[in-house]
Amino acid sequence: MENKMFDAPAGKPEVRVSATFSAPRERLFKALTDPSLIPMWWGPRRMTTKVEKMYVRRGGAWRFIQRDAEGKEFAFRGKFEEVKPPRELKYTFEWEGMPGHISTETVTLEEHGGKTTEEQRIVFQSIEDRDGMVKMDMKEGELESMDRLAELVEKK
Repeated sequence: MENKMFDAPAGKPEVRVSATFSAPRERLFKALTDPSLIPMWWGPRRMTTKVEKMYVRRGGAWRFIQRDAEGKEFAFRGKFEEVKPPRELKYTFEWEGMPGHISTETVTLEEHGGKTTEEQRIVFQSIEDRDGMVKMDMKEGELESMDRLAELVEKK
């Protein structure tokens, strides 16, 4: 993986995350949308992830449950707004620990010379919501997930 980046620009209720993977776009899109692959890369290594539901289509819903070593659970959910294989996903994201604070994530995949750049634009309802997520180790979680995703999709 190359060019890993996390940016939370001042004055904007958004975060941008990107990285370039040594893998074709189709492989990366599959890892992002196949419920059997999500637990292999989603979230920090210290947590396990269970996909409770994942219907990858416009209007389809998803819900993931993470569990830490002590058995404490954290659930996340959303709905797919756009699904354009193999180049774009747009969905909502809500941590059930803070209901009503919903962000919208747009993921685009661009392939160039056998590598694929993933760009995420995460838009929050307010700068305060964005800052709250960043303070809860969002950067570390996003970048660790990207590392794990690279381990999965860059296997030869």
